[in-house]
Amino acid sequence: MSTAPRGIDDPMATETEIATEVVLPGVVEPAGLIVRQRALGRPGPGQARVRVEASGVSFAEQQMRRGKYYDQPPFPFVPGYDCVGVVTAVGEGVDAGLVGRRVAALTKVGGWSSAVLLDAADLVPVPDGVDPAEAETVVVNGITAWAMLHRTAKVRRGQTVLVLGANGGVGSTLVQLARHAGIRVIGTCSPRNADAVRALGAEPLDYRAPDLYQQVRALAPEGVDAVFDHVGGAGIVDSWRLLAPGGSLVSYGTASTRDAAGSSRLPVLKLFARLMLWNLAPNGRHASFFNIWAGLRRRDAFRARLRQELTAVLELLAKGVLTAQVAARVPLAEAAAAMELAESGTVVGKVVLVPSGPDGD
Repeated sequence: MSTAPRGIDDPMATETEIATEVVLPGVVEPAGLIVRQRALGRPGPGQARVRVEASGVSFAEQQMRRGKYYDQPPFPFVPGYDCVGVVTAVGEGVDAGLVGRRVAALTKVGGWSSAVLLDAADLVPVPDGVDPAEAETVVVNGITAWAMLHRTAKVRRGQTVLVLGANGGVGSTLVQLARHAGIRVIGTCSPRNADAVRALGAEPLDYRAPDLYQQVRALAPEGVDAVFDHVGGAGIVDSWRLLAPGGSLVSYGTASTRDAAGSSRLPVLKLFARLMLWNLAPNGRHASFFNIWAGLRRRDAFRARLRQELTAVLELLAKGVLTAQVAARVPLAEAAAAMELAESGTVVGKVVLVPSGPDGD
């Protein structure tokens, strides 16, 4: 068995590559993550092999290590919701011109590896000149923010929105997309991140303030046109009450239950039920839960929509309209430290895993 790579000049390369990957063995603290190596074969029909240059640490992985992500696979598995990298080989039926191209992919799991095999149809080209770690910050975050703002809530120029966690990966991207679209943004964050959130164009409010509801009302007396809420829990009621007539509540997480004991599904099911009941009220307001995987059963349509939305966000990044919020670049082998940093709540943007060793540091 050869482990010496042929580089990216042989699109039908058959060598086995030794990949470094991070394994989540069960419900563990970050220090319990396992770094291992395994042989990665050549791409099969319709596949491409990607040398990963960046993969993010998102809230999904934080939930997965607690065994609380709604539909995570059984342990052990390799986490990693998305990745950016360079195609090094392709399988039968895939355009050889893809080799050498930088691409992005939504993976759900598996991205925390130095190399991955992916369906070529799921790869989205990254514009030339865009840094891979910066591109990574707008894959799952960018698709989520773009879709919630423009497809789910359909917010229009001149309207006002409330973004909870405006300093986070999704939140900071959402603020920028909204401001680019001429939308006023009120954003919650900790006091230490207020200046950073203000620099993005939002009006920051302390998320822990006991009179937060009243502060939002003072800034938007008639209510806000949309609330983007990743927190869930009891506070979702305030998010609903802050809506103006015709407004839209978009829930996309249950961060408030991250450390709660018990079923991972029950808080989500309770949230779904509450949102459905609110939609029965004849007040013109609307509540929904955003699921990035909705529509996956219609695979071709799902891929086309994802490609369109991610391409739009990557182009804004390439043009400088969006500023990538890279909280830190951490070597893949130090994924435990990256997880701890992401969970600390002290950073603005997204913690990104990059290749370990001299070529990645």
